[in-house]
Amino acid sequence: MSKLIIVRHGQTLWNLEKKYQGHSDIALSDEGLVQAAAVAERLAAEKIDAVYASDLSRAFKTAEGIAAKHSLAVNIVPELREIKFGDWEGLCYEQISERWPGLLGKLWATPDEVEIPGGETFTQLKERAYAAITKIVAAHPEQTTAIVAHGGTISTIICAMLDIHLNRVWSIRQDNTAVNIIDYYHGRPMLSLLNCTRHLKTATEIH
Repeated sequence: MSKLIIVRHGQTLWNLEKKYQGHSDIALSDEGLVQAAAVAERLAAEKIDAVYASDLSRAFKTAEGIAAKHSLAVNIVPELREIKFGDWEGLCYEQISERWPGLLGKLWATPDEVEIPGGETFTQLKERAYAAITKIVAAHPEQTTAIVAHGGTISTIICAMLDIHLNRVWSIRQDNTAVNIIDYYHGRPMLSLLNCTRHLKTATEIH
């Protein structure tokens, strides 16, 4: 049986400020570093055979801690990046709504139909991210692989795996350093764990 452990990156300052990040390379905040250490500790007891991450530092730095617990290097896969928010990157909800009236609402209602100005569609995100996941799974048969990516990317991957329409992508919550587990039975993916952050309670108690 193959297993994927998919983790969202730790918190960034733009997460706190509710700014759209996309391909912008925003570093982990101090809290994000604590979260990354907590998820690495949580996964230390897992038998992990390989670690992959997006090339954006918030994902890569989160993955580094996980990989270090297993004496592994992080394999960089740019296709695991967040959706490209283009002209919206660095802006918050109110600013986007003011400059592009109605478009953000359409993205929430029908994300598969909206192309973000200067950016991507969720369909494009699904195609590149799921193709990357398929290659990773094929490269590690009967092994456990940890992948660190981004909220939108992970939700889109889950939609693709479970054949859920992309218009439901916003219904799949992904908190910072959330752990998701997909087990493969005879090549068929089964979602075994979704958006689990129990390790953050321990981190809060320690710090």
